[in-house]
Amino acid sequence: MNKFKCGMAMTAAAIVMLTFGVAVAGQIDMTMYYPIAVGGKPYELINGLISEFEAQNPDIKVKAVYYGNYDDTRTKCMAAIKAGEKVQMSVLFSIDIFDLLDADVIMPWEDVVKTDEERAWIKSFYPALMANSMSGGKTYGIPFQRSTIVMYYNKDAFREAGLDPDKPPATWDELVSMGKKLVKRDANGQVTRWGLSIPSTGYPYWMFQCLAIENGMELMNKAGNEVYFNHPDVVAGLQFWHDMAYKHEIMAKGSTDWGTLRQQFLGGSTAMMWHTTGNLTPVRDNATFDFGVAMLPAKKRPGSPTGGGNFYIFKNTTPEEQAAVLKFVRFMTAPINTAKWSIGTGYVATSPAAYETELLKKYVSDFPAATVARDQFQYAVAEFSTHETARVKKFLDDAIQSVLSGDATPKDALDQAQKGADRILGRYR
Repeated sequence: MNKFKCGMAMTAAAIVMLTFGVAVAGQIDMTMYYPIAVGGKPYELINGLISEFEAQNPDIKVKAVYYGNYDDTRTKCMAAIKAGEKVQMSVLFSIDIFDLLDADVIMPWEDVVKTDEERAWIKSFYPALMANSMSGGKTYGIPFQRSTIVMYYNKDAFREAGLDPDKPPATWDELVSMGKKLVKRDANGQVTRWGLSIPSTGYPYWMFQCLAIENGMELMNKAGNEVYFNHPDVVAGLQFWHDMAYKHEIMAKGSTDWGTLRQQFLGGSTAMMWHTTGNLTPVRDNATFDFGVAMLPAKKRPGSPTGGGNFYIFKNTTPEEQAAVLKFVRFMTAPINTAKWSIGTGYVATSPAAYETELLKKYVSDFPAATVARDQFQYAVAEFSTHETARVKKFLDDAIQSVLSGDATPKDALDQAQKGADRILGRYR
């Protein structure tokens, strides 16, 4: 009897060892580079979602490597891949698509999915977000950390200026006329509150793209090998940005910092600001005044570029790793998790299904401002993206800065930017 019990115990132990041996041998370890700083609500949300995924999938482990911005994340990620390190996926700029394709490091999601349900999942995102996610009819980016540019405005300041707090400017003319009324000066004539602020550091090309779109022009073609920097309608857009400071005097001359503008708005030193919808939750949580969110005002048409990051899957992955990446990215973009992410960060939910969850339905019912970015999708276009995007947009960024600092005219600055871009992009035509 003791021998029998002993034999049964040994058999059970052997089974356990074999079982755990298979689990360890079959465990898939994945590395993901992600563009957020360590700490803060987005960091906590991503880590929480990863933990939840791993609990549901104990055979898959996800290591998130965080860097503060998209450019740094792409640089570190590409360096790791070139060094032969295993990196299966990353969230990188949606505008990186051409550069990643030119580097031959990403693969289309159509090569990963197997079932009709998975193929339907690829098509479940808002079409506006897919404009920066596809090339040559193939899907290379899955939208996740995405945004548009919206206008935040201080309703209390509107009331103080005798303006209707529920009617923000819908046109460029209204933006100027309301902006003038919102400017506030002290007894010495010094401005204590500007009517409008648009950041010109960080992502100047992105903010300028709004003005070009609103004046009826997109800055590049879909193939990413041609730009239209010195088109008359684009030049007029930059002239308007300049004139808001130097002619209409509704905004400060010179440079306006991307990173500190939110605090300036919250501190009351500007009545309106154009910024990413990714600021929606911080503004909601920290504003001490009644505020509103609106679509950007129109000239010839309304509109904003989309923005933010996509999930990419890299070529140096095994079929097993590809299946694991697909499972993880589908989990992260599931409607309920997309809803949690949108509410927690302010980034726009990337699929209509997310807005049908009870969680997001209740949120937008209580906080209608959360629907503005979504509703603006119908007017949105792809964020600026070309081959060698960083080099090309540097010409545009420099042109914008030279005009806003008063050192060049829009026409001269954009002619120079066009020449520089053409030198680079000519080889891709």
